[in-house]
Amino acid sequence: MQRITILGATGSIGVSTLDVLARHPERYSVYALSAHSRVEELAAQCVQFRPARAVVGSAAAADRLGALLRAAGVATQIEFGEAALCAIASAPEVDSVMAAIVGAAGLAPTLAAARAGKKVLLANKEALVMSGQLFIDAAADAGAVLLPIDSEHNAVFQCLPSSYGRQPGASGVAKILLTASGGPFLTRAVDTLDAVTPEQACKHPNWSMGRKISVDSATMMNKGLEVIEAHWLFGAPADQIDVVIHPQSVIHSMVSYVDGSVLAQLGNPDMRTPIAHALAYPERIDSGVAQLDLTQIATLQFERPDFARFPCLALAFDALRAGGTAPALLNAANEVAVQAFLDLKIGFRQIDRVIARVMEALPHGAADSIEAVMSQDALARGAAENFIAGLAK
Repeated sequence: MQRITILGATGSIGVSTLDVLARHPERYSVYALSAHSRVEELAAQCVQFRPARAVVGSAAAADRLGALLRAAGVATQIEFGEAALCAIASAPEVDSVMAAIVGAAGLAPTLAAARAGKKVLLANKEALVMSGQLFIDAAADAGAVLLPIDSEHNAVFQCLPSSYGRQPGASGVAKILLTASGGPFLTRAVDTLDAVTPEQACKHPNWSMGRKISVDSATMMNKGLEVIEAHWLFGAPADQIDVVIHPQSVIHSMVSYVDGSVLAQLGNPDMRTPIAHALAYPERIDSGVAQLDLTQIATLQFERPDFARFPCLALAFDALRAGGTAPALLNAANEVAVQAFLDLKIGFRQIDRVIARVMEALPHGAADSIEAVMSQDALARGAAENFIAGLAK
């Protein structure tokens, strides 16, 4: 019986994880759940799964959750704040941690899980984007197992040999090919993108995701962050990572080998597939996802990404090549800019302009400590907010 902590239980990944766990009660139990402010949803999950602990973002949220659980007769211990998140991620009772908190807020508890030697199911790409080598070293030192949950990275993981050790040359890997749907604006005229609304940006053609990651998919910053994550997960330099537009989202990613072979992982676009794969690895379990019928798909299309249409993708490659804290600056500026867009403070095409200005204005340093990374994160957020305030005048 594996005991699981889910960080970000009320988000799309958390909900999908609980769906898979519920199909296998003989294999898994829930030790702890967390949510920032979706108290009612978290309460319902606690009633169903009866975790020992639940963590929310504030004292007020904890009081509300407590009232709901007392009324339901559930004795879950309730805590709040970052320290509590780190505690449920590193608790000795826990075997595996689903790290699904979106954004920089997920870095500390995800790192705590790695430092505690847990099996880390990594859905929070920002942990690697921001802290890179620090995170990889912490996991290695503690004997933690990192299993990627992003559909693209999980697909790459499935296409690599089991003995792969972050050394592409030793395994004959020529390229890692990350597929991308292209989002909702793949064919929309570029000169009309200034008029895009948050509702339009959040309507992904294939995947059901939260608002922030949906906007990231529309700008292709999500793919840019995945490029940086792939670099750290698989030890591949920027020049060995390519992005391929694949609108059907059936091939989730590929690995090209020096002998000319290309291995691909295919499946219906449902996050329960990579979640189930990582939960049971190296075994396979039912995920609840329908089997792929290629005769119904009929056609698979591929094209190169247009950096004029998707400048955020180019900015991410630039940050990866720059190294140090540049990816942390990129991520922080993006989080602020996306939220400003969702709040109707800036237009869609101003997202990439804010990020570019932050990257130009702030020198990046060495990412040699979490303190250095978080300091750069704070500077980038402040700079992005200042630029956005200037745009609004």
